[in-house]
Amino acid sequence: MKYNFDEIIDRRNTDCLKYDFALERGLPEDVLPLWVADMDFRTAPGIIEAAVRDAASGIYGYTDSKDDYFRAVADWYRTYFDWHVKQEWLVKTPGIVFAIAMAIQALTKEGDAVMIQQPVYYPFRAVIRDNGRKLINNALVLRDGHYEMNLEDFEQKIRKEKVKLFVLCSPHNPVGRVWTREELLRVGEICLKYGVKVVSDEIHSDFVYEGSRHHVFTTVDARFEAFSIICTAPSKTFNLAGLQASNIFIPDARIREAFLRQMSAAGYSQLNMIGLHACRAAYETGREWLEELKVYLKGNLEFVRGYLEQNLPQIRLIEPEGTYLIWLDFRALGLSEERLEHLIVQEAKLWLDGGAIFGRDGEGFERINIACPRAVLEEACRRLERAVHSLQAENQ
Repeated sequence: MKYNFDEIIDRRNTDCLKYDFALERGLPEDVLPLWVADMDFRTAPGIIEAAVRDAASGIYGYTDSKDDYFRAVADWYRTYFDWHVKQEWLVKTPGIVFAIAMAIQALTKEGDAVMIQQPVYYPFRAVIRDNGRKLINNALVLRDGHYEMNLEDFEQKIRKEKVKLFVLCSPHNPVGRVWTREELLRVGEICLKYGVKVVSDEIHSDFVYEGSRHHVFTTVDARFEAFSIICTAPSKTFNLAGLQASNIFIPDARIREAFLRQMSAAGYSQLNMIGLHACRAAYETGREWLEELKVYLKGNLEFVRGYLEQNLPQIRLIEPEGTYLIWLDFRALGLSEERLEHLIVQEAKLWLDGGAIFGRDGEGFERINIACPRAVLEEACRRLERAVHSLQAENQ
């Protein structure tokens, strides 16, 4: 490979959330972290060059984007997703969770019902409840090692609870589903029928494994543009989360105006200079780096799959169709949530995302971030194997 994804970069003592805050969060200092969804890889060279130029200027004033920024983003989505966006649709925000909060505040009122599909990215739940809305869960169904939507329950709850807004996770974090066109079409038709607005978080869209294809929600049916907000960002794709640059596309003018009013009420305006220029550089220069990264991540997934099959058959990999986050089923160990957490943190010395934080439907599972050098992943698997074998020895 041209890019060295095996390089181990020491991120400690950089105020890195992933590595430097174990003690503050009540974990042992020597845990190996594979939790938060950023990568341990150096980003693409063109992005680094853009950031260095900005830093070297010595002037960090107010900055906004021009046409070349939009063209870079639009060209990316037209080329790789056959999605043709218009410049007036674009609203830039510092993050997708922020955008979801703005949408909730703009399109619903306190006490209104907002639906999600757990187990799902836990900030969804927090931002709904923190804004005084009623959380409705259309739980995903695990059938033969494959998660599916329960669309009968989806429609029933929308009707019964008078759901106003649905937050779609596509591709889905943490279960790794890449929804089919048919699934998304049915979801959209139901939302259209009952007047439900849709906020689609598509931040993981660039990570899809062979055999699956990501469909931007509004490309499934042009009618969906009238009630949808599509949330995108380069942050997961190019490891730019700390630069806080997201691109939110809102085709409907009334929804967009309501969203912009809410952003104004929140007191937010321009993104930061380095984030804007890094985003543009990512979409203009980063494709080769991304393609090699995807090959490397596929190798990491194959390694974990093989390791579990050979050494830890009790732990079941839920085969992902997308993302660099894998969802592991620990239920065969027969442990309570507290005992499983102790096994992972105190005995295996791993910092993962326990499934329960994604909702009760995630209990007994763990989410693991495989966007790290292979050697780190190997060490994590060895730690887990020793802890599980020690547990089994105790129970004999």
